Amino acid sequence: MSGFISANNRPTYSRLMDDLVRRFDEFAAAFEKGAPLYSRIAARVAREPEVLDLMSVAPITQRIPVLLFASAHHLLLAEPSHPLAGHYPNIATEHPTGDATDHFVDFVMERSNAMRELLSSRSTQTNEIGRCNWFMFPFWLLDQERGELAHVDVGSSAGLNQLFSKLSFVHRPGGRIGPSRDDGDDLTIECDISGNPPIPTRLPRVVWTAGIDVSPIDVRDDDEVRWLEACVWPDQVERFERLRRAIAMARRHDIVVRTGDAVNDVADVIERATDHGHPVVTTSWVLNYLSAERRTAFVDELDRIGSSIDLSWVIAESPHETPEL
Repeated sequence: MSGFISANNRPTYSRLMDDLVRRFDEFAAAFEKGAPLYSRIAARVAREPEVLDLMSVAPITQRIPVLLFASAHHLLLAEPSHPLAGHYPNIATEHPTGDATDHFVDFVMERSNAMRELLSSRSTQTNEIGRCNWFMFPFWLLDQERGELAHVDVGSSAGLNQLFSKLSFVHRPGGRIGPSRDDGDDLTIECDISGNPPIPTRLPRVVWTAGIDVSPIDVRDDDEVRWLEACVWPDQVERFERLRRAIAMARRHDIVVRTGDAVNDVADVIERATDHGHPVVTTSWVLNYLSAERRTAFVDELDRIGSSIDLSWVIAESPHETPEL
């Protein structure tokens, strides 16, 4: 329970509560249109001291609204008959009844022990396989320049990005590319293309792949998978269903995700990649979880490795969250 604050320490606890109220109010305002369910819940939570108190057990860096929402979502996925589930589009089988915010407060407080356990031990995780579309175009160019590719995915989570070569893609314009669907796999990523980029005519040749993550998700562990699902917002129904199909596909394939640190352990994985093809390192919405100092150290480490090994880095990170990059 790193960073736990007791209510007995009144000045510090009061500052924490004030900060949480601000964070939930800001979330409610920012996502009123994009995520109306979570926006309404956030506005209500900001006025519920007992719910905010649950957050006091979370690590300092994880005292954020989405961790509370993911923890509740995780428990709700196991109780789809609860009235709150009727307000979650990705779970609902019947029309919702009652007020979603009332149900949410009741749900989390009735399960306060389970909520505290999740909040104290979990961190938000995302593994959006749709990001493979962003890799497609630089991979295609690197395929033309360097030949066969060896993919090293940093911050790989459940390793779903490593399914790249097994996916089908539909580009508009451009049409469909990817493997035939005679192997039981069925996952297609669609993309509308603007501008005039070079459009791939076949899948890039990714002949080897491995991932690295400080806390990998085991796709064969139902509880870990449910946590990954819970980190998807409930009104993102298409993304939720795509994640479930990707997990089912990952269970049918030998996905390798090594437990390791982005800075300290990436060199070993890249070195192994060189035996198979041109090493391509990918990071997608992962470096924002590192401190500014560790992000700089990661770039320095890639520079050091690149001084003796020809490699490429495909980066998809938020400029706002990673300004020093």
